Amino acid sequence: MPESRFPNCDYNSPFPFLSSLLFLLLVTTTTTVAKAWTMTGAKAPPPCVSDSGPVKPTTPLVAFLEKLQETALATFGKKDFDPKYYVDLSLKLELPATQKAFDQLPRSASGSVSAKDLKEYVDEYFGGAGEDMVVAVPEDFVPEPEGFLPKVKHPEMRAWALEVHSLWKNLSRQVSGGVHKKPELHTLLPLPEQFVIPGSRFREVYYWDSYWVIRGLLASKMYDTAKNIVTNLLSLIEEYGYVLNGARAYYTNRSQPPLLSAMVHEIYKQTGNVELARKALPALIKEHEFWNSGIHKVIVQDSEAQNHTLSRYYAMWNTPRPESSTIDKELASNISNAFEKQQFFREVASTAETGWDFSTRWMMNHSDFTTLATTWILPVDLNAFLLRMEHDIAFLAKVTGDSKISERFLKASEARHKAIKAVFWDVKKGQWLDYWLNRNTCNAEHQTWEACNQNQNVYASNFVPLWLEPFFSDASVVEKVTKSLQSSGLICPAGIATSLTNSTQQWDFPNGWAPLQHMIVEGLLNSGLEEAKSMAEDIAARWIRTNYVAFQKTHTMHEKYDVRECGATGGGGEYIPQTGFGWSNGVVLAFLEEFGWPQDRKIDCDP
Repeated sequence: MPESRFPNCDYNSPFPFLSSLLFLLLVTTTTTVAKAWTMTGAKAPPPCVSDSGPVKPTTPLVAFLEKLQETALATFGKKDFDPKYYVDLSLKLELPATQKAFDQLPRSASGSVSAKDLKEYVDEYFGGAGEDMVVAVPEDFVPEPEGFLPKVKHPEMRAWALEVHSLWKNLSRQVSGGVHKKPELHTLLPLPEQFVIPGSRFREVYYWDSYWVIRGLLASKMYDTAKNIVTNLLSLIEEYGYVLNGARAYYTNRSQPPLLSAMVHEIYKQTGNVELARKALPALIKEHEFWNSGIHKVIVQDSEAQNHTLSRYYAMWNTPRPESSTIDKELASNISNAFEKQQFFREVASTAETGWDFSTRWMMNHSDFTTLATTWILPVDLNAFLLRMEHDIAFLAKVTGDSKISERFLKASEARHKAIKAVFWDVKKGQWLDYWLNRNTCNAEHQTWEACNQNQNVYASNFVPLWLEPFFSDASVVEKVTKSLQSSGLICPAGIATSLTNSTQQWDFPNGWAPLQHMIVEGLLNSGLEEAKSMAEDIAARWIRTNYVAFQKTHTMHEKYDVRECGATGGGGEYIPQTGFGWSNGVVLAFLEEFGWPQDRKIDCDP
């Protein structure tokens, strides 16, 4: 039987006599949720499960590039095809002229365009993906910064760390003048300052990646570059009301894990830059409102009749993602009902908003991608990030002299701290567990807590709250979490696995990701407990070593790693594994700054 998230409890179904049958259908078939409702006798999905959320309209340019993407797939085929490439192209002429030339391309009786004609058209009318930005070596980069990684004593490890440090030059970009002059010809957004990209197909700045990029930049003493990244993200809040998933016109319908306040806080800790803190505060407060109102806000009443306000991911979108339009259409090809398709596309985009795209964590049926239900989940890590945001805003307001805002956000953080304990914490498991909302409750924003709605599957995200001071400062909690992590099965020879489910999705086993290693290790370390600190250093050493060995074999840093084997790189997902790589570089440098590397410590994989 395929794994499923449905617990053995009553979901207050509007068809109570069919509850058991519905459960069996959902865990033993590969149909969509709405099809399961049809099989129970319902003519349509229940009216309270609707796609009534907002949708942000896309631009005419993005819509046209999606059409070009679809034509290119039909012409060139799937081999080595990356749909994102086509929505990253820039126009050489105005859109009407480009569209007219496209419409005039010779077509066969079936409507297809020849490879020769399409290639000539693209070459004539478009600038290549990535040509709308320029490589810009940061002014604060030096080959070996003063005071760089003083705890790294091993000469080979130090030499490699300097190589990783030098990668900031390769990944630094600036938007070209053409984008600023004629933004309507580009999907790249005209950011004001230099930035650091993740690498490979990810040619633009990304939101949550930037936190770990900044942690690495701070280890590299590149404070101005770190500040420039924050300035760019603040400009997105000023323009859109929230930080976009990435700096492209096709990402305006969703955000990503909200870590901007943490970036500002880290820079302040290193530099004491009060001006940046003061500039950031209004934008951070606006971002907090975005995540704590409207579609993102959910109220859960606990067993003691206490209401807790928490947040969920919810993209403002219900059609295929432009950067993956052809993929999303294929995934939805067996969904005939228009309502079901819209709901599925929203769930796909919302899952992209989580940063975990994709994982069984968001699926009702682990063997069926079309059962993504991210908007019906209260995620542990999102609410941990928001708790951190509240602490950060309170801290930044205090250092800038605004005691009222500081007090307001301290109260908000206290409320969320209680909510996280009440809704997510499982004292027996020693983990925080995602909470599934009742899909059959007509008001999804107001829920009654039920223990059986906690997702009992093990994910690395179950340990993310340990990253935050309210939890790592609680010795009894740390002891429980440390033992739980030790016995969870997630700790592998080369780091922490994302999950225990080998699904071929990239945010599942056996892949390990730099952000998850860093948050968990830093939480264990900050607890101050010897057992936790020892575990933190062991995990960090495994992660550093696997990055080092893979680099020696491939001469590059990777987006993700296979934690089953030291030096193995990751795989799975809807695109080929990428290199570069921003957050991997940042976490390695942050770990080496914290733990160092003794001269007598083994650097290669164990035999």
